[in-house]
Amino acid sequence: MNSAPINPRPMLQSLVNEAVIIRLKWGQTEYHGRLVSVDSYMNIQLSNTEEYIDGKSTGTLGQVLIRCNNVLWISADKGTKQEDTKMEG
Repeated sequence: MNSAPINPRPMLQSLVNEAVIIRLKWGQTEYHGRLVSVDSYMNIQLSNTEEYIDGKSTGTLGQVLIRCNNVLWISADKGTKQEDTKMEG
């Protein structure tokens, strides 16, 4: 089985101007908003952003810049509930 690294940049660029969900590394914090831009370090700019902690909305934030090292995962927001999966091995 060949496991070559995959460049995530094309996927992120395809999500510009789309609704996305960003999960942060700590806590159960997520940001839902429209992806405005991604730079070469993968810092993320969102607009119309809403913050969720433990699955509950804590309010609307508007424009948000998220530093790359805080991001756990990024997903297109297709209206489905996103949950973390426990990794066992």
